[in-house]
Parts: sequence; C-alpha cells; structure tokens
Amino acid sequence: MKLQDIFLFSFKTVTSYPTRSFLIILAMALGVAAVVVLTALGDGARRFVIHRFSSIGTNLIIVLPGRAETAGSFPGASMGQTPRDLTLEDARWLGQLHQVRRYAPLNVGTAELAAVGRLRDVTILGSTADLFPIRHMELAQGSFLAHGSQYSAQIILGAELAEEFFPEGNAIGQRVRLADRRFIVSGVLARQGETMGFNSDEIVIIPIDHAQALLDTTSLFRILVEVRNRNDISSAKQAIRELMIQRHDGEEDVSIITQDAVLATFDRIFRALTLGVAGIAAISLAVAGILIMNVMLVAVSQRTDEIGLLKAIGAPGSDIRRLFLTEAAWLSLTGAIFGFMLGHAGSLLIRLAYPQLPAWPPVWASLASIVIALITGILAGLLPAARAARLDPVKALSGR
Repeated sequence: MKLQDIFLFSFKTVTSYPTRSFLIILAMALGVAAVVVLTALGDGARRFVIHRFSSIGTNLIIVLPGRAETAGSFPGASMGQTPRDLTLEDARWLGQLHQVRRYAPLNVGTAELAAVGRLRDVTILGSTADLFPIRHMELAQGSFLAHGSQYSAQIILGAELAEEFFPEGNAIGQRVRLADRRFIVSGVLARQGETMGFNSDEIVIIPIDHAQALLDTTSLFRILVEVRNRNDISSAKQAIRELMIQRHDGEEDVSIITQDAVLATFDRIFRALTLGVAGIAAISLAVAGILIMNVMLVAVSQRTDEIGLLKAIGAPGSDIRRLFLTEAAWLSLTGAIFGFMLGHAGSLLIRLAYPQLPAWPPVWASLASIVIALITGILAGLLPAARAARLDPVKALSGR
C-alpha cells in the first residue's frame, strides 16, 4: 500500500466509528489541555512574583541586623544575645562607598492617624527622600523633604488614606496627628497596590528622625542600598560586609541580601513547581494512551474479517501495522490539537478573570504536550498493530 492510501484508509476507519473516536480524542484533549493550563498557572505565578519583587527596586541590596545562619536565625539568639543594631551612622557610612548610588535607612511601625474627625491605625515607614527612587515609588501630588530641612514634620499619605481622610482632594498642606505628634501633609503617593506583603496605598511615610522618635528607637529595621549598576552588586556586597565588620568591632553580625539572589531563588522554586504540575497533568496523557490501546485491541477482534481480507489480497504484515499505527496517530494528533486550543482558551479565561496574573502557557509546554500526546498514542498502538499483523488470513476470514 502507498503511504497516501494508508493515510486515507486509516482516516476513513477513524471517522467510521464516531463515538469511539470522539471519546479517545476527548481523553487526549483533556490531558493536553491540563498540561497547558497548569503550566500556564505555574509560569504565570513565577512571573507575577518576580515582577512584584522587581518592582521594589533594581540593583538593590538589603542590609538587615543579625547574621542569618543556615537555621535562619541569629547564632547568639539561643544564649539570650541580640544582634547589634543598625544605626543611621551605619547607613551614612554605607552611602560613602563608591559602588553605592543612593541609600535609604528604613524604620517600620504602626500608629494611629487622626485628622478631620477621622482616625485609624496605619503602617508607618520612616525614611529619607531617596526611598522613592530606590523603591520606584511615585508621588501623585506634592513632594517629600524638598522644602524645609530633613527634620521638618512632613508626612506622605498613601492614595487610599488621602481619599479617606480628604475626599475632596485637598490633602496637601493639611495638618494630621500621628500618635502624639503633628505633621503637615506634603504629598500623596500614586496608587501602587500591594507589594510584597503590604498595601502601599494605606501607608504613611515620615522622615526617619521623626519615625525613630515616634517609635522610641535608635535602631533601623533595615537599610536599602542601590548600587550604580548590576555589575557592581557583587563588589558592593563584599564592601558592605567589610565595612560593617569594621564598624561592629570585627563581628559579622549583619545579613546582606541581594535582589538577584532572591529573584533566582523564586525563579528556581516556581520552575520546579511548574515542572511538577506539568508532570502530574501528563499522567492524564498516559491514561489516554491506555484508553487508545484498549479500544484498538478490541478493534482488532472486531475487524478480523477486514484484516483477513487485506492479507488475502496480498497486504503484508507491515502494511497492517502501519494502518493501526496511523489510526492511533490520527486519534492522538487530533486530540492534541483540540487540547492545545482548549488549553489556550482556558489560559485566556484565567487571564481575563485575574488580569494581574500573566497566565501565558510556555511555548515548551505547548509543544511538549503535543509531542508527548502523539508519542503516547503511537506507543499505545504498537501492541494492537502487532497483534493485527500476526493474524492468519484464513482463520481471520473464517472468524476463528
């Protein structure tokens, strides 16, 4: 038989059993769609987290008090010791390193904000004006520490707080009370939403000195350092470590986290997660392959007359094998194509329902699911094809 004849004959055989073919195609399509959708979710989650983390700044190094060991805690904690505090003086020394473009000392706390007869608890960030370019934060109105000294009692309101306390949009220049201290609103943050665990639309930002006085502390929560370019990150990290050891009496008692290291960790975790869910979904392709095998084994017994006739008129066993393998290929390829379309449609629905989640199916997953479906179908057709090729034409025609 010519190759063209094998394709046409096997195609007609597949279409002559519509219900059986539809069920096999459906099983294969669902398996491929599951792989496409789940890998889209996994890769979308990876991109979402990395984008969110990247939005807090670029070329960023974070300095925290206390040296984290493999156990994740400061080594002296079990003996009742506490890590040496980070201070504003430490931050100023870091700012003198030639690799550092800018730095922002940071304190975090909570207090009660009151104005125009309203009050609520808010998260406080105490820092300097350099926090805004480092963290890629923008002001919708006003400025921060641009007018007056570093010690002026200015406050920046998050977008939602400004709307809640001053719905008429006249927040700039208003006086508010934060805990027991009074501040003048000098700016309003542009809307940014949630970033790495807190809602930047519901925070207030005040000068670092006022924050330390209000929170009754001289230590810093952390220091954010922006290096001049990506190539400086490694040398800047080493320079920061050496400077902190020198300032802290020879002890390495700070943790230095680079943005690249955190992003690489997230990337590895979510890639492993994506591969894991893809592997789980691929099991359904194996199930579909077993279904193809079972159905085609039954088809061999039902089509003995047809096989016997083909062999009686001179068709060799190799042609019979090719016919059955081509049927399996038709079924699995059709199922893979429909599954591909179904998976992409499901991914589109996810993106429409959750616009913030970039659930785009990876190209490798789409191609791999089609190839695996095709291979699975052909492998599943090997046993029925071999059994059909071994049939004796006389016995097959006599129904024995």
